[in-house]
Parts: sequence; C-alpha cells; structure tokens
Amino acid sequence: MEKSVQTSLLKLLTQISSRSDASPFLHPVDWKALGLYDYPTIIKNPMDLTTVLKKLKSNQYPSLTSVSSDVRLIWKNCMTYNADGSDFYLLASEFSKRFEEKISKLSKDPSAVKSSQGLEANDTAPSPEQKQCFARNLFRIGKEELGRVVTVLDDKSPEALTKNVAEDEVEVNVDRILGRVFWE
Repeated sequence: MEKSVQTSLLKLLTQISSRSDASPFLHPVDWKALGLYDYPTIIKNPMDLTTVLKKLKSNQYPSLTSVSSDVRLIWKNCMTYNADGSDFYLLASEFSKRFEEKISKLSKDPSAVKSSQGLEANDTAPSPEQKQCFARNLFRIGKEELGRVVTVLDDKSPEALTKNVAEDEVEVNVDRILGRVFWE
C-alpha cells in the first residue's frame, strides 16, 4: 500500500476513533465481562478499531480494500449481534454510512485505487498473500456481495468455481482465478 494511502487511512480511522460515541467500537468486545455468552457463537470474526489501527500502522494490510473490509466487519458484527433498531445497531449503521462516504472519496484517488488493486488490471498473478487475504475476506462479506463475486467469477473465470447443485453450494478455488479477473 502506498504511504499516502496509508497516511490518509490512519487519519480517517483516528478521526473515527476519537469521536465520543465510538467507544463501543474501540476495543474487542469483552463478552465475558458483559455477560454476552452467545457472542462468540454469533460473531465468528471479531474486529475493532484499535486492532485495525495497529495492523495499519504495522503494514499488515496490502491494500485499501483489505483495510476497508476489516472496518466494515466492525459495523457488520455490531449490527449482526444487536437487534435492528437498538441503540448499538443504529450507531453502527451511522458509523458505516459515514465511513462509506469518506472511503469512497479516498477510493477515487487514483493512487489509492491502484494500491488497492495491487496492480493495474492485467493478467499478472496475485501473490500467495493476496490470495490468502482475498479468501479470508470472502468469509467476511455479506450474502449479496458474495453473490456478486460468484456471479463475476462464473462469467469471467468459471474454472475457479466448483458447483454442487444438489446442496446449492459453490466452492471458490482462489488459485484458479484468472489474474485479470482477480484484479477487477
């Protein structure tokens, strides 16, 4: 990730974290202390702003997309665990909207887009780390977004899909995705 993109993301996430109403999202949910014993069964991939900031500062994110995925996971987890209309749900929804507005402006920066793709759109094969990151992110996105990914793969790189029609399942083989499709 380019330094300018990383700096912009650090600034954005620091602004979000410094808001007085961001406290529920700053640290991992202490579900034991809060008596939320079902939390780990419902939320499989916990995420918080402090963790994202630490990973960003230590260059653990390869792209704008991977940072954005983890931030979106924070809001998604909150809205998954809390009832629609609850204070926490509404707060996460508001943070999500603001984040999407800010990140879309950052994404329009050509250097950020190039960095988030890792390469210009071409047939260059992604690195094993990029494939791993992509595979992990497939587990973090919602059903609709996952459906769009599968549709694109079915159209442009069908050899990357193994379909089990009987069980209405599709398996994505990241190693078989064509380079030019991977970077879309």
